[in-house]
Amino acid sequence: MPHPRSAPRGLFAMLAASALAVAAGAVTLTVATPPVAAAACNGYVALTYDDGPNSGTTTALLNALRSAGARATFFNVGQRVQQNAALTRAQQQAGMWIGNHSWTHPHMTQLSTAQMTSEISQTQQAIQQATGSAPRLFRPPYGETNATLRSVQAQFGLTEVLWSVDSQDWNGASTAAIVQAANSLQDGGVILMHDGYQTTINAVPQIVSNLANRNLCPGMISPTTGRAVAPDGTNPPTNPPTNPPTNPPTNPPTQGPGGCTATVSLNSWNGGFVATVRVTAGSSGTNGWSVRLTLPSGATITNSWNSQRSGTSGAVTFTNVSFNGRIAAGQSVEFGFQGTGSGSGMTPTCTAS
Repeated sequence: MPHPRSAPRGLFAMLAASALAVAAGAVTLTVATPPVAAAACNGYVALTYDDGPNSGTTTALLNALRSAGARATFFNVGQRVQQNAALTRAQQQAGMWIGNHSWTHPHMTQLSTAQMTSEISQTQQAIQQATGSAPRLFRPPYGETNATLRSVQAQFGLTEVLWSVDSQDWNGASTAAIVQAANSLQDGGVILMHDGYQTTINAVPQIVSNLANRNLCPGMISPTTGRAVAPDGTNPPTNPPTNPPTNPPTNPPTQGPGGCTATVSLNSWNGGFVATVRVTAGSSGTNGWSVRLTLPSGATITNSWNSQRSGTSGAVTFTNVSFNGRIAAGQSVEFGFQGTGSGSGMTPTCTAS
């Protein structure tokens, strides 16, 4: 390594050489370039961060990831999204993917089906309101899951994502220990980390560097397999619209006087239901819409998302919110609601403006 005093002589030599080149008629000055990154990715891994967004750490974590040229998946808690909508948008704008991590971070397997549904649906709504896109990935708090929870996830078109490597940052792991845990990642693997620890933020540069040395690159999580795959090439990512209902519409579409149609699909259980309503614009598009439907006797709406609601029983009207009122001709948006009782037989009528 040269002595610090040798630096000025090196600088003078470079300037002198440049002057000679100019005198000789050359006009291009070649400067040193940074080291070239790994030429190819022989595999992909997913860096994931749970429990945000947090006012004290999310910005620093995003800066560390961007400085390292890495993208990651943030599994956000719904209540924190509601409190920190701007940070959620910052995650998206930084090119990160955003997943659902429940509304209050409870032990989901100890909840009723209706409570599970509420935890997931409120978070879907909060993230879509903040970013314009509903998540396609769900990570159950504590990694606790069962068949009932997976069934509820499926109602929202969500893929369950656990992990192959636990960084133990939640358990007080040092930065060095977090980096060491990441070294065990293999192609397709997913590492569990958290948005909330400075040790985790400090680990980002070395994790990414070590991955590059192994020709592994940070990737996205496939909503089909739950494993890491190559990024989709967008920055920020453009999440596909909310999945269409897996069940066919329970009633034929009805045409309202303003040029839109609405169809409702229902997922029911004993004593409750979740309804997904798809609004499709007519040939002239819409600048806003409202959907009116009548609930069966005894049915009551307990919560709704992606719309403004008037009423909880009987004749209920839903109108668009700021981010989903404008629909291009032939395109669709969705909103939904959860209720008690039976939702069968509802026929929605759509009016566009």
